[in-house]
Amino acid sequence: MKRPSRTARWVLGVLGALLLILLVGPFLVPIAPLEDTVPARELADDDSQFATVNGIEVHYKDQGSGEDAIVLLHGFGASSFSWRDVMPALSADRRVVAFDRPSAGLTQRLMPNEWNPADYAGGSPYSPEAQADLTVALLDELGIEHAVLVGHSAGGSVAMLTALKYPERVEALVLVDPAIYTEGGPPAFLYPLLKTPQMRRLGPLVGRALGGPAGERILKLAWHDPSRITDEIREGYRLPLRAENWDRALWELTVARRPLDLGERLDELTVPVLVVSGDDDRIVPTEESRRLAEEITGADFALITDAGHVPHEEQPAAFLEAIGTFLEGP
Repeated sequence: MKRPSRTARWVLGVLGALLLILLVGPFLVPIAPLEDTVPARELADDDSQFATVNGIEVHYKDQGSGEDAIVLLHGFGASSFSWRDVMPALSADRRVVAFDRPSAGLTQRLMPNEWNPADYAGGSPYSPEAQADLTVALLDELGIEHAVLVGHSAGGSVAMLTALKYPERVEALVLVDPAIYTEGGPPAFLYPLLKTPQMRRLGPLVGRALGGPAGERILKLAWHDPSRITDEIREGYRLPLRAENWDRALWELTVARRPLDLGERLDELTVPVLVVSGDDDRIVPTEESRRLAEEITGADFALITDAGHVPHEEQPAAFLEAIGTFLEGP
């Protein structure tokens, strides 16, 4: 048998060395522990409440009363804090609940060794399917039979998924700059790589990068007028970054995502729908929200002027007017 040439042996050696670096290198990268993090409960507000739902301690806020209820689902990188300017008015004549979705706010960050994949749809408490299940389980915990779901951005996709899976529990949908056609996240072909032990080790570093200058850039991109972002608003968004394991949970959320193809299931919706969009959304293009409203039979569309991806924060009065008109009906 002919021996490989010297060049071939050199190429094989280099490839072997590169493979070894890829397999072992990530485990040699030092990952310093996060500083100044505390249990999430220590960061709670006076009106914060907690309930253990599907094995997760969920942080939520509950205002108003009555049989009519609204449940608010925030977007990626946000928390129940993002509803601060509209929750009091919405709760004037009905019960309103805003909760922190898994990986966000002050909701408990479960680590992979703390859950049984068989207990969660999608194999992870951070998957969209598990979050839809958790939303309904929280309704059960709070004694809410059915509710209007208001979902922003990625929270809009969870709200729609919940309505598709549990139509009997959803009275109506309000989708705010929803991530339906543009879902975000890495390309689908990368997900197997992201779930490898090597990437799971490096993942928290990616999460920390999002919590730094990159997070500030995303926040500014979300606003039509970034000059209106106050120090108080920045602190509200950054507060959850003091909760234990926030970086690892953010990575688990990333690897648990998958394409939902909700845009292909619009004809399955059986509840009234309002789509709301800022007129200057640079994250989920405004035209995508308009298209969504056109493709959902009977859906209403509200365009909020002088607003970006977060109209409920930039233009709360106009946002409340749009929802009020929708809920009052014809």
